[in-house]
Amino acid sequence: MEKFRRAYVAVDVLFDVNGKMIPRSITWEDGRIYGIDRIIDVRRAASLKAGGQGIRYTCRIRGREKYLFYDTDKWFVEAEER
Repeated sequence: MEKFRRAYVAVDVLFDVNGKMIPRSITWEDGRIYGIDRIIDVRRAASLKAGGQGIRYTCRIRGREKYLFYDTDKWFVEAEER
């Protein structure tokens, strides 16, 4: 069974005129930058794979759906243990 961890990432965020956060890209731990093609859903939810909770953004990144979480001033994604 695969194990997952919280991988903390830097996120480029756009704030609209109402203060809504719109993530535009993530910078991975090794410096690679991935653009977010589309935000599909935003809701309060738990990470069932890596633990933790926060605002969960369901994003389309490079044609695949991924979860991006915002939890008390930090952003993380679910990443496989190495």
